[in-house]
Amino acid sequence: MDDNAAILAVAIGLRVKQERLARGWTLDQLASAAAVSRRMVVNVEQGTTNPSVGTLLRISDALGVGLPALVESPQPRPLKVTRASEGAALWTGGSGGRGLLVAGTEPPDVVELWDWTLQPGEQHSSESHAPGTKELLQVQAGEVTVVAANQTVLLRSGDAVAFAGDSAHSYANRGSDPARFSLAVFEPGVGSGPRAAEAADA
Repeated sequence: MDDNAAILAVAIGLRVKQERLARGWTLDQLASAAAVSRRMVVNVEQGTTNPSVGTLLRISDALGVGLPALVESPQPRPLKVTRASEGAALWTGGSGGRGLLVAGTEPPDVVELWDWTLQPGEQHSSESHAPGTKELLQVQAGEVTVVAANQTVLLRSGDAVAFAGDSAHSYANRGSDPARFSLAVFEPGVGSGPRAAEAADA
């Protein structure tokens, strides 16, 4: 991890631990609720790993806080401004692409706003999100190939697509130039699913 990624990992770890302890949960209870290993929860809380976006989504959903809450200050603010250099890089590609979480709302109905860059040949594959999740994507530059709902679509600058995010999907740059796109993710009822309820009962 580079310095910025390490700082972000520590901040996420502290927030995860804070939320877990506020609920009186053990490491095992959070691991069970999030459907991840106990070792992964330990590594996340200690800031020693750069977990996938999917892992962070499972943990944030289990805690009922939504992914944006893991990278923001816990104090509520009426106006949340993210400057150009302040997005949380939660995905980095092998050639320098990045997935930046730049804004988000609070639960239960969480909306995330992402700024993605994919270098030629890069791809991000996403596991299925919680039921009811919707995604909206618009290409700002270059070409992006989206695979969702067992369909493949090539999008060029200005093109947009909407699809259900509760099945596996991916974004790829199969072109020769860098690609950039905006992504909005809507996750209804964060923290009200069966995993969170099971942990509370454990």
